[in-house]
Amino acid sequence: MINLVIGAQWGDEGKGKIVDLLGANADYAVRFHGGNNAGHTVVVAGKKYPFHLMPSAILNKGIVGVIANGVIIDPEVLIGEIKTVEAAGISLKNKLVISPRCHLIMPYHKALDEAYENARGENKLGTTRRGIGPTLADKVSYNGLRVYELMHWDIFVEKFTFQAEMKNKILKLFGVTPIKINGELKKLKQYREMLSPFVKDAYALLQQAADKKKNILFEGAHGVMLDTDFSPYPFATGSNVVAGAVNTGSGVSVKNVDKIWAVVKAYTSRVGGGPLPTELSGKMADDIREKGQEYGTTTGRPRRVGWLDLAAVKFTTKVIDANCLAITKLDILTGLPEIKVCVGYKLNGKLVDYSACGYDELAKLTPIYKTFTGWKEDIDGVKKFAKLPKNCQKYLKFISEFLKIPLRIISTGPDRKKYIKI
Repeated sequence: MINLVIGAQWGDEGKGKIVDLLGANADYAVRFHGGNNAGHTVVVAGKKYPFHLMPSAILNKGIVGVIANGVIIDPEVLIGEIKTVEAAGISLKNKLVISPRCHLIMPYHKALDEAYENARGENKLGTTRRGIGPTLADKVSYNGLRVYELMHWDIFVEKFTFQAEMKNKILKLFGVTPIKINGELKKLKQYREMLSPFVKDAYALLQQAADKKKNILFEGAHGVMLDTDFSPYPFATGSNVVAGAVNTGSGVSVKNVDKIWAVVKAYTSRVGGGPLPTELSGKMADDIREKGQEYGTTTGRPRRVGWLDLAAVKFTTKVIDANCLAITKLDILTGLPEIKVCVGYKLNGKLVDYSACGYDELAKLTPIYKTFTGWKEDIDGVKKFAKLPKNCQKYLKFISEFLKIPLRIISTGPDRKKYIKI
């Protein structure tokens, strides 16, 4: 059985928890794209474990975590996560595999990200400033450095020095302090020693696992509304978030995937700039943000929040061909007298589809809302769908019917035990 979990909104949908739940029966958990601009949080026995690069399901016993070739790695961040997991008493020996094909985020990438964003002034994109864009730019322009080069130290030193010298000239133009090459190489050599025990042929490992019909869980980062092709570009992430990225990011064919899970938060949130048609402001937004703790796992920035945008989610779930639906953070809506859902858009008085809109149209259109009566009953930890308040059930049924995707998991609280499986 192969499961693929993808966020169907702007990221921050609660994928980490769904991945953790499905990971209980998985043999392998795989990150296949993105970098440490992603942040997935798992809560176990009241303790939070934030993951940015390692698969969220790695806390499950008997599972092997794989960071496949499509992921770009910040060595310092990954080593920090390794230390966190090991400090929790979990040995990663034979439990973590890193593909040598992964590209590396270098210190000059982060410096360039900061410089470019500052240079945009009022037109900032709202990047996480983690060096993601510059790293991917180097990847496609043949200037990238991979884990492979890091394992071949003499080659790495030569290539890193050349790239750093070029990047330092650019940084000087932006008035940014150049990186110290020798000092960074000293740190990177230490990172190499710490990461080398985990570097293995991830492609061969996953191919063998697929051939043996092992349970593989692919963990998508970000959300389809941030996909580099299907987002309102340039308000996007640097990688593809769609189902096909499984193939490019791991070597496993998407045709082998049995279940494609669309994870949908019961309302909308996003970090960074760009249009957000159902965005809320004022007290309503503040209340939802505080109750839902809508602050970025990666950046700590307050997220923008809004009503659930099913017009957008209908598009994203079609793009990824989702056949299973998981709804998260339903408990955050408890107590609201009424709840709105966007079911379509109007632009200049005419109906318009999301797929026909760029960022300019999305910023100008008017959402069409359907309004539901809210519920006051506490649903925290409810274990059966029939035990949910009637108004809550109506809300969930409408979402599933609108999207034409069967609802399989409902999260009713942050802890891993608080969910309903249908």
